Amino acid sequence: MKVLFVLEYHYPHVGGVETLFKDLTENLVNHSYEVTVLTNLYDDELPRAEILNGVNIIRVPFKNRYLFTLLAFFPAFRLARKHDFIHSTSYNAAIPAFFAGLLARRRVFITFHEVWGSLWFKLPYMSRISKYLHFTFEWFLLKLPFYRFIAVSESTKLGLLKHGINPQKVKMIYNGIDYQEFKAYQNQNQNQKSTETFRFIYFGRLGISKGLDVLIDGAALCKQSGASFELLMVIPSENTSFKNKILAAIKDNDIEDRVIIHHDLERADLLTLISSSDAAIIPSYSEGFGFTAVESIAMDIPVISSGLGSLPEVVSGDHIHFSPYNGQGLADAMNHALEGKWQHTPKKEFTLEDSVSHYVDLYQSIDN
Repeated sequence: MKVLFVLEYHYPHVGGVETLFKDLTENLVNHSYEVTVLTNLYDDELPRAEILNGVNIIRVPFKNRYLFTLLAFFPAFRLARKHDFIHSTSYNAAIPAFFAGLLARRRVFITFHEVWGSLWFKLPYMSRISKYLHFTFEWFLLKLPFYRFIAVSESTKLGLLKHGINPQKVKMIYNGIDYQEFKAYQNQNQNQKSTETFRFIYFGRLGISKGLDVLIDGAALCKQSGASFELLMVIPSENTSFKNKILAAIKDNDIEDRVIIHHDLERADLLTLISSSDAAIIPSYSEGFGFTAVESIAMDIPVISSGLGSLPEVVSGDHIHFSPYNGQGLADAMNHALEGKWQHTPKKEFTLEDSVSHYVDLYQSIDN
């Protein structure tokens, strides 16, 4: 069976969505699927075409996700006719994937990571016009008759149902990770720490929903309380206006002496840094799944989370869900962590094997 994935970004771009589809596409090859990924050439140093771990990757030079939305239809349509069905993802890649599938008469699956609805109007770092346009785009996307909507958590599934998607078209499949990758990093933080200072870590992309404004406010208030700590931030190095706003906020809140920024770490270096930390912070306004939480927990790193979106579903072990959702709520949680006051629940696991197996079952149900 031949599957075409239409994705605005793909590996080596960093993010939870990219992690999901890298793992999924490569494992589908191991299940005897022929897999092609159509994605954006976001970095001129990447090859236009390559075969990576059995996956045929085609990169088109549209530079950003918005041009990809407008122009990727043409290569997607050409490729769609050579494949049995299409799989895409929210948000930008879904439009060219849907219309390519419509004209090529191919079924189109969409993995929906989050449904934000009115949350768009609460997010920081966006103009009012931008919020309205993104809200409208999501509303339009949810009106398109995709063959199946795949939700990556119960939280996302409820969001889809709330917005009128037919329950028979919705399938919930948790994302998964390869726990073997993290086994060597478990319980290593005390051996790897180079300082006695308590180290919090934030790692991931610079997304508007990631709660970076709350993170900075919380760190500033925690410092004002007299607490001793470091905040490690692992973020992309791209020189974007959003990143510059974050750096300016760190300076304006007088926490430059507490924040240590890392960029574009190799995977092994990133996992080593996480495992040498005392706690991970996930301050998101919403999470569709929460790879950063699941990966931290896999290394036995306690988690401070906003408890929003899917986070109550996936966070386990030693953790704190902070409330209220603001800087003071996070600062209080950071101080509780410094005092060792954790909540504890049995650890949950979300395996890559289970996730891939559910996708394969879904694909095989097409002709049933």
